Amino acid sequence: MKRESVMYLISGTLFGVLVGWIIGSQQAGPGAPARSAAPAAASAPAAPPPPPLDTQRAAALQKTAESQPSNAAARADLANLYYDAQQFESAARWYEAALTLTPNDVDVSTDLAFCYYATNQADRALDQTDRSLAIDPKHAKTLLNQGVFRAFGKQDLRGAAESWQKVIDVAPGTEEARRAQQGLDGIKASHSGTTGAGRGGPAPSPSPEGLR
Repeated sequence: MKRESVMYLISGTLFGVLVGWIIGSQQAGPGAPARSAAPAAASAPAAPPPPPLDTQRAAALQKTAESQPSNAAARADLANLYYDAQQFESAARWYEAALTLTPNDVDVSTDLAFCYYATNQADRALDQTDRSLAIDPKHAKTLLNQGVFRAFGKQDLRGAAESWQKVIDVAPGTEEARRAQQGLDGIKASHSGTTGAGRGGPAPSPSPEGLR
C-alpha cells in the first residue's frame, strides 16, 4: 500500500502553506502501518478526495481477522484501508484491535492517535501519543503529530514548539524536521506580531473534517 502525503495547514496565515502531509509518506509496502497527518485549515487549498474504500479487500481482511484471533497484521492492514479512505472511526477500531495483540507497535499506535484526533478527541489523541513515545521517545512522526495536536487541538503553541524542536533534534534533515521547522517559523512569526495570532490569539483549531 502506497504511503501518500496529505499536507496540513496549522493556520492559513500563521504557518503558511503547511498543506498536506501525512495520510502517508510512511508506508513503503502492503501492511506497513503508520501514517500521520494533520487536517487542513479552511483557508488551505482543497485536498484531493480520499480514495474509495476497497470493499472487496476490506471484506477479505475482516474475514481473516475474525477467523484468526491472533493475526495482528490483518487487523492493521484493515485499519490502514479505512484510514486511507478517511473513515477514521472504523480505522481506530481496527488499530485498537491490532494493538491488543502487538502493544509495542509504535506505528500502529501513532496512526491510532491521529484517528482519535481526526474524530475530535484531542485529549485522547495526546494520551495515545504519550503511549507511542513511551515505546520510542525519538519517533519523529509521533513528535510531529504531537505538535499538531497541541497546536490545533489545545491551542498550546508553547507545547507545539517543544514537540517540533524535538523532531529537529532527533531527525535532522528529514521531511519531518522540515515540516517541524515550518511550524516553528510560524510560531516565531506570530510572536513578532506579523499576523493576527501574533497579537495574542492562539492558532485556530480547524475541524478534522477538513481532510474529507
